Amino acid sequence: MQSLYSDTHIELRDSIKEYAKRNLSPIAAKIDSDDYFPENVFRNMGKQGFLGVTIPEEYGGSGLDYTSQAIIEEELGYISAPFALSYGAHSNLCLDNLFRNGSKSQKEEFVPKLCSGEWIGSLAMTEPSSGSDALAMKTAALPDKDGFTINGSKTLITNAPYAEFFFVYSRTGEAHTSFAVLSSDKGFSRGTKFSKMGMRGSPTGEVFFDNLHVPKGRIIGAENHGKEILMNGLNSERVILSFIFLGLARRALELSVRYAGEREQGGQLIDSYELIQEKLAYMYSRYRASRFLCEDALRKLIDSPRDGLSAATGILYTAESAEYIAREALQIHGGYGYIKDFEVERLLRDAILGQIGAGTTEIRKHIVARELSKSFQSNGNIPE
Repeated sequence: MQSLYSDTHIELRDSIKEYAKRNLSPIAAKIDSDDYFPENVFRNMGKQGFLGVTIPEEYGGSGLDYTSQAIIEEELGYISAPFALSYGAHSNLCLDNLFRNGSKSQKEEFVPKLCSGEWIGSLAMTEPSSGSDALAMKTAALPDKDGFTINGSKTLITNAPYAEFFFVYSRTGEAHTSFAVLSSDKGFSRGTKFSKMGMRGSPTGEVFFDNLHVPKGRIIGAENHGKEILMNGLNSERVILSFIFLGLARRALELSVRYAGEREQGGQLIDSYELIQEKLAYMYSRYRASRFLCEDALRKLIDSPRDGLSAATGILYTAESAEYIAREALQIHGGYGYIKDFEVERLLRDAILGQIGAGTTEIRKHIVARELSKSFQSNGNIPE
């Protein structure tokens, strides 16, 4: 199989590794313990060309691709999964989505500010009564004299406490439409910033729209075509975010191999015990299988963006495996793994989000089973 990674990708990996090691490693524990979002580090990523990695240079981006975005997610996830989550919400869910679906004037007005880090972006989809069933949203946009008036709220929104730009999904009658909303718009307000079990330091909160007026020029894509944008965006989101958990799994495995080769018990290193060897063998096997599925889904995303099966399969297995690997890492570290001074307990808490965000594990299973059935019924084969 031809490699996904060109020389440019290899250079990018080296660059983001160095950036994360220099800027995130020293504060990774603080990000978690203090629920600290390093806003200056995040915005500075724009100056380094990381935030707009998939955006053409003429709009302030780096002119690269989804493979580049996945590389950045993996290396950030290896050091700080919360920071990687906020990066993904900005770079993929918001900015890339805006560029793919926005008008020329929207690209010219909004995209450079999101690429540079002047603005932080956020995707506003989830509501208090509609999580997995996103299309059941109640936020509504009603036509007014020169645009729409939006009323409603969104919750569990990544980057909401800091973002200046929101990619908002709203009901328009029986259909759905996407809008560009700014935090400076009259009628916009922020609610609670949530204190979470894991992914602490990736700010998550509520936003409210109270008779918020948006002109017609703020419609992203076509009126009443928000559903198509939402569904296609979820495929990209699942593929790219899966690389966060691939990086996290790699970190947990690495810490475990190192610790098992240093820790003595009963007069010998614990990596000489068959029970520990079995754990490491399964951890590594699941990590390698996760990498194959993530990279396969990435290839499919590049060639066929509407392929929901590979996207759901990749994140389903990778998220479950990351949690498994992190849990086994804690077991290998024993009592020390349960102490906050050791990194592995944080990795386990962060890994759990992988089975909730970008569609729950249950939704992913539903998508995989549905697509398998459709394929077999249509041609008598299961997809490769």
